[in-house]
Amino acid sequence: MSGSRVCVGAIAGAYGVRGELRLKSFCAEPRAIAEYGPLWSEDGTRSFEVTLGAAVAQGFAARLSGVQTREEAEALRGMRLFAERDRLPDLPEDEFYHADLIGLEVFDTGGVSLGRVKAVLNHGASDLLELVRPGQKGAVLLPFTRAIVPTVDLAAGRIIADPPEGLIE
Repeated sequence: MSGSRVCVGAIAGAYGVRGELRLKSFCAEPRAIAEYGPLWSEDGTRSFEVTLGAAVAQGFAARLSGVQTREEAEALRGMRLFAERDRLPDLPEDEFYHADLIGLEVFDTGGVSLGRVKAVLNHGASDLLELVRPGQKGAVLLPFTRAIVPTVDLAAGRIIADPPEGLIE
């Protein structure tokens, strides 16, 4: 996957019998996903123009160019869709695309490595950085708040964190 593309949504399955599908948008403004096209498959071999329909449970009914039947739509279930980075809006200084955070090394305020960001999760309250640590089993979830993560330096490829006592053993 090229670093010039960012995941903006995923196909949740077929919707109806005429090739529509359920599309989950990962965009801050969910309907904007249709404006960032064409959208690409993760491997970059397929591109799609998107036409959004009505809002449905967990997303939108949508049409993708080249998808004509329910079977074709169902075959795309689980496919993540990517937009060219230059089609996405610029972010304010204190906001980041998840794709930019994944893979960054996280250090505490003393310069000790805490691990690398494996994923950015959000279960409703706020974002969490999932950190993996070499030689450690399991992952650590670090709240992604300004108080706990005061510095994100994309140019240097690192994050500085000040986790609460006992969070990371």
